[in-house]
Amino acid sequence: MPLTKLQFRPGINKEATSYSNEGGWFDCDKVRFRTGYPEKIGGWIKKGGNSFLGSARALHAWQTLALDQFIGIGTHRKYYIEQGEAYSDITPIRLTTSAGDVTFSATNGSSTITVTEANHGAFVGDFVTFSGAVSLGGNITAAILNQEYEIASVVDTSNYTILAREVATLSQITVDGTYTPTQVNANSSDTGNGGGSTVGAYQISGGLDTGVGGNGWGAGTWGRLSWGSGASLTIEGVLRLWTHDNFGEDLLINVRNDGIYYWDRTSGLTSRAVKLDSLAGSSKAPTIATQVLVSDRDRHIIAFGCDPEDNIGTQDPLVIRFSSQESLTDWESLITNTAGELRLGSGSEIVCAVETRQQILVFTDVSIYTMQFIGPPFTFSINLISENISIRSPMSTIAIEDTVFWMGINEFYIFSGSVQKIPCSVKDFVFSDFNKGQAQKVFASSNGGYSEVWWFYPSSSSNEIDRYVIYNYEQRIWYVGSLARTAWMDRGVGEYPIAASTDGYLYNHEIGNDDGSTSPVTAINAHIESSQMDIGDGNQFSFITRIIPDLTFRDSIDNSTATLTLKTRNAPGGNYLNTESSSVVKSATVPVEQFTEDARVRLRGRSFALRVESSTVGVTWRLGSPRVDIRPDGRR
Repeated sequence: MPLTKLQFRPGINKEATSYSNEGGWFDCDKVRFRTGYPEKIGGWIKKGGNSFLGSARALHAWQTLALDQFIGIGTHRKYYIEQGEAYSDITPIRLTTSAGDVTFSATNGSSTITVTEANHGAFVGDFVTFSGAVSLGGNITAAILNQEYEIASVVDTSNYTILAREVATLSQITVDGTYTPTQVNANSSDTGNGGGSTVGAYQISGGLDTGVGGNGWGAGTWGRLSWGSGASLTIEGVLRLWTHDNFGEDLLINVRNDGIYYWDRTSGLTSRAVKLDSLAGSSKAPTIATQVLVSDRDRHIIAFGCDPEDNIGTQDPLVIRFSSQESLTDWESLITNTAGELRLGSGSEIVCAVETRQQILVFTDVSIYTMQFIGPPFTFSINLISENISIRSPMSTIAIEDTVFWMGINEFYIFSGSVQKIPCSVKDFVFSDFNKGQAQKVFASSNGGYSEVWWFYPSSSSNEIDRYVIYNYEQRIWYVGSLARTAWMDRGVGEYPIAASTDGYLYNHEIGNDDGSTSPVTAINAHIESSQMDIGDGNQFSFITRIIPDLTFRDSIDNSTATLTLKTRNAPGGNYLNTESSSVVKSATVPVEQFTEDARVRLRGRSFALRVESSTVGVTWRLGSPRVDIRPDGRR
């Protein structure tokens, strides 16, 4: 009998039933398509052995003229700069006390230290660094007091507690993304108060790493909806989000709906970011914003959803302000500079802005504007290009040259001169199993080496990101999978794409074949499964007697294996009745790849599906066009 060659359409289609999608692929995980054929995705390894504190929601890489490479990392607790696989904490300081404003009291046999400072304004989980303190007289020495502490509890407006710990830097006691100090108990001699020279430096308060929702009275902003109406919504400003951009060799960072800060590279990695409006010569600089970016073409700093020039300190969610060209500090609109202000007329808030090569796209909750540099006297033009659109989160957009992709409420969109919906063959699969309460965590990223846009999102059973959906814009196909990543940036400054995981580490991606989150590495479980295919006319039973695989294991270790499984059914809605699998083994011969000649099977049914999977260390594979031997077997 002649052999039947199996050729499938690239991409995953979950919009149709498995049976109606005959000739296509129905499900996959950790698999991509390249030139139309499926292959296992690349592996990942830790970028160094150090971890950071908190859930990272934003990454930004840049390089100095001296070729120093930095990565900015915004978590819900800290802001770090990574260099040479080490993390430097540059989290801004919100308050530095005068000497003597802070005093301590200890209890014999306890590590709990009560700190007294009038109107401290601190919250549980905030960080404070003490200096100038003297020993309390016993175990609680000056060295123990004069270090960084997490606030354990807030007693009242003038008192809070810390847990005395052994002397160590915060990076030394941050293990696998968790704060793990070794506590020290006071003794009976610890009767002092720390002296009259103690200074407390309080970092800006952290945010939450999980959105909080509510209904009706007290949920969200006063007057947001009609009187007495209940609404399911995520309370804005709860989830800690960051935006950042480099200004030359320096860094600008913004806490969403909070302050804008500046880090001067020449001050070194031991210095902290400072408020933009605190810089010498600052004039009318915004103090609160939704987002900050630097317009690369014309070198203006732009603040979105910020406080207007004539009402500093009061946020207007539709206002856009920009500094004078090449200036950090000059924000006052004058005829002698290019600083200015715009206000959008559509929508209730600016959600985000994304820069392309030619312009900046500004998203409100219902519309899109283009913002272009036109020079003096107006500096920027603003044009409404689309209304009645949706956007899922502030991080759900990505620009690839002059094309912008984003996730909406129940659609995917593209802008390349005009706004269009992207036909999506996995749309229902994504949006029907989606945790809307954590929608602000959704983020978009690019993997340019494979012409892919990735969206990471939380499934309905998870409060944290655990899935991804990929659009291959070169092949115009979709595929899906599972992976816990909270932030991602494409290769550029670095050799590989870099992602932040929920375990507090950065990972280099598309390197090796395995999961490098553990030592030794573990296997990546990858699979792809086809839709059902009729045997003949789909009415007569047939026998499948053998399969001739077409699977390459290039770049795998020797003796790598993958499993090909054939599944037969008698009817589209029936369970699979027969299943046979065979491991396909790579020859040790290199560089020529040779494969198992054939695998004998005994399967009977009216339709069948093919599944390819691997679950061993060191293996990667790519599927071509396998062939099967099918023989008629009657109607019963």
